[in-house]
This record gives sequence, C-alpha cells and structure tokens, in this order.
Amino acid sequence: MIAIICCITAQIALLFALMKKQQPFGLHLMLDAYNCDPKVLNDANVVYKLLDVLPEKIGMKKLIKPYVVFAEANDKKDPGGWSGFVIIQESHIAIHTFIKRRFITVDVYSCKPFDADFAIDYFTKIFKTNDIESEVEIRGKKYPPENID
Repeated sequence: MIAIICCITAQIALLFALMKKQQPFGLHLMLDAYNCDPKVLNDANVVYKLLDVLPEKIGMKKLIKPYVVFAEANDKKDPGGWSGFVIIQESHIAIHTFIKRRFITVDVYSCKPFDADFAIDYFTKIFKTNDIESEVEIRGKKYPPENID
C-alpha cells in the first residue's frame, strides 16, 4: 500500500512538472525488502538474471552486461551477500543482498520515465516477499532544458 502511494505521489509530481513545461532529469526508485527468501538472496544467478532482464522489461537499454560480486561480511552492519549493478543508457540499476538479514536494497535510477509499480512487483516476486518499503524520487527537478555552453 505504501509503495503504491509513493509511486502515485511521484507520478503526480511529475505531471505537475510537465504541466509547468519543466522536464525533470528522471526517476529514482529506492526499494528495501525484508523477509526475503534466503535461498534466492544467496543465488548469484538470480541477481545476475534480474539485472540482465529488468532493463528491457521497463523499457531501458543495457550498456554493459550485469556485474555481480560476493561481498564478504565485515565488522559493521554487513553480514555479506551479493551485490550487482548494470549500467543502462538511461542510468543504472543496483542491488545488494544481505542473506543473513533476509534483506535487499535496490536502486533503479533512470532519466527516462518507467513503471515503478512494475519494478516493485518484479522484485517482490523474485525475492518472495511482501514486506517492502519503497520511494520514488523525482531527480533533477531544475534540469536545464538546453545545453548551457
């Protein structure tokens, strides 16, 4: 419910910006998911496939293949997990899994509008959870409409 309200709020703000003839730079979906399936969290292939497939599903173009690495635990908050990103023509998608905490944190940032609700549902299904927090931020609200130099 909160995710839907955040997305609707961002979409309304985007509509107001467009009505004022302002074109913001883009949208930034920030998603945190709790109580995820630990088997899925600990599967590098799942993280890779998600980063490989999601850009096309939300209308983006990959510039590189996804890059996924295992981050060892440290003495801070991080108990270790898989981290991955893909650079898209429109910006990037990044994900970090925290296996022993059953947690993921995700960024989907794009200068091109995308269906944030679809992306949220996609992460929810892949990681088998309904316990999410998400926020969609409009970025670059005063982005110059033309080159300055």
